[in-house]
Amino acid sequence: MKTSMAIMAIPDPYSRLKRKILVVDDDWRSCLLLRRYLSEHGFRVCAAHGASDMARLWQRERFDLLVLGRMLPDGDGSAICHALRGARDDTAIIMLAAKADENDRIECLGMGADDYLFKPFNPRELLARLNAVLRRCSAAPHPSAPGRDDERVEFGPYVLDLSARSLTRNKQRVPITTGQFSMLKVFARHCGIPLSRNKLMEMAHGRKRETLGRSLDVRIARLRKLIEADPSRPMFIQTVRGLGYVFVPGGGPGARVNFT
Repeated sequence: MKTSMAIMAIPDPYSRLKRKILVVDDDWRSCLLLRRYLSEHGFRVCAAHGASDMARLWQRERFDLLVLGRMLPDGDGSAICHALRGARDDTAIIMLAAKADENDRIECLGMGADDYLFKPFNPRELLARLNAVLRRCSAAPHPSAPGRDDERVEFGPYVLDLSARSLTRNKQRVPITTGQFSMLKVFARHCGIPLSRNKLMEMAHGRKRETLGRSLDVRIARLRKLIEADPSRPMFIQTVRGLGYVFVPGGGPGARVNFT
């Protein structure tokens, strides 16, 4: 990437909106340069050096746009993009690639990326593309916004009805405990977003609560037995190593959120 950042700021009406951007790449110096450059243009910017760093930020924050490197030190950016789209996460995504490969660009756009940029690039071009993507997405609701209690969440053969507080499989009611429903509701409200164990307990029970030993893991294991075809290879409730769990309603290997 061209590293000369001493460029006169270009006025843009979208800079006043204080949109929040996450930059994820294997080149940490480039991440920091882009964070500074985009911050100077009015955006709130976070930077992550790889998939695991991204997972921690993704769990805590909501972002309007993701600038995502194609190759990461601990993951595959295109797989993350595909998994987020499989999890019905519509956060705008601009992919970055170190080599000009048209087939790779077409593949990533087909996976759901909103734009694609080859390295090295002029940061002004990224800024222009970023503003163009945000203009296109400005009318869309944020994918992580809390849903309403009258919604129905479909995943695989299941339908979770938040109003009726019920779970059905192929239109047949599935017995579910209050605790299991509360946890599944939290997952459904945060599709594709990795959640820490403490955060899961806090949101599922409405208050901060200590997780003693492996109590939460036991609850997750029971919930997996309820909804997974093979609990030992879960499709919907997946483990995020070193953090917690993530819910992927799309299911299947192609929809796995491979942050780590």
